[in-house]
Amino acid sequence: MNILLVNHYAGSPALGMEFRPYYLAREWVRLGHAVQIVAADFSHVRATQPPAGDSVVDGIAYRFYPTPAYQGNGLGRVHNIAMFLHHLVYDTPRLVREFRPDVVIASSTYPMDIWVARRIARKAGAKLVYEVHDLWPLSPIELSGMSPRHPFAVLCQAAENAAYRDADVVVSMLPKVHGHMADHGLDLKKLHIVPNGITLDEWQGTPPPLRDDVAAALAAAAAQGTVVGYAGSMGAPNALDTLLDAAALLREEPFGFVLVGSGHEQARLAQRVADEGLTNVTMLPPIPKAQVPPFLAQVHIAYIGWQRVPIYRFGIAPNKLMDYMVAGCAVLHSVDAGNDPVAEAGCGLTVPPQDAAAVADGLRRLAAVPADERRAMGERGRAFVLTHHTYPVLAQRFLDALA
Repeated sequence: MNILLVNHYAGSPALGMEFRPYYLAREWVRLGHAVQIVAADFSHVRATQPPAGDSVVDGIAYRFYPTPAYQGNGLGRVHNIAMFLHHLVYDTPRLVREFRPDVVIASSTYPMDIWVARRIARKAGAKLVYEVHDLWPLSPIELSGMSPRHPFAVLCQAAENAAYRDADVVVSMLPKVHGHMADHGLDLKKLHIVPNGITLDEWQGTPPPLRDDVAAALAAAAAQGTVVGYAGSMGAPNALDTLLDAAALLREEPFGFVLVGSGHEQARLAQRVADEGLTNVTMLPPIPKAQVPPFLAQVHIAYIGWQRVPIYRFGIAPNKLMDYMVAGCAVLHSVDAGNDPVAEAGCGLTVPPQDAAAVADGLRRLAAVPADERRAMGERGRAFVLTHHTYPVLAQRFLDALA
């Protein structure tokens, strides 16, 4: 089967996020399918930007279209989206003629690519799949306060409705979307849930040594007491102000916090640490994905938090939580959502979101748990991920949805 995967932000281990397209495609290639990924050559979530053009990674064909760089979520990003879709429209005849897709997957965090994917699928006589990462325009409306009458929101809503109407299959990473999608015209017989996951080969063998600054920070945190770790994006949705507020409440207690990552909020958060004299907190640049396992191996409690916003009633599917769980970490989860993998797996403690006192109390409670019991929590989380969230399992579930 020839699978064309349209994902504006698609990356690889060498490029950085996002990783899901690569991991699914790699499993499909291993199963004997041909995969062509088309993406933009600039993405705000990648650590390294690829050159425009064609390349092959682990048997996966990539085509990166030239797009303008941008910062933030303003007109520059809209221009980048428009240019990517323009190149995809222009390239449609070649993709149909040369690749001859049997399946076309529109997989992005905005829904407008469904129109181009639909055009390609119709010309190729292929099955059309819409893969939902986030609900647009509901996400910018509820997270950023965008008016539903904003032209961009209206455009997104038209695209979302078209996707639910015209796709042969809809795959969602979010588990509680049934009511929303039905309200926007989806026949729920088309819907399949395929969440995020991990790949085991990154957790096997001898990991590379940690960067010197990270190793030193972890050692200093361990000298202070319980090591609380965070590895991931540092944007507004990650609610890291709450973690810093909790660290301030715990500044006289035996805790050390080590945060690695990048994002729009990183510089402001680092300035907070400096201005408030939070000597129990160290913030560092992101580490390569291969160094995440040895980082988490030295963490006593892994933290993940969310904003208190209605959009999470549809569920959550965070990559870094899968990493925490497969690493065998006890997890403090600060969330109010339609699902809670930490509670399902019994691998930690869940507290309300954006509540620094609750986070501080949760850390105290987990720190008071004997080390062997925390290890048992971590093992439950690892077993949960191995059963439900490895990419060979998820890739097969995706193929089953196509059938």
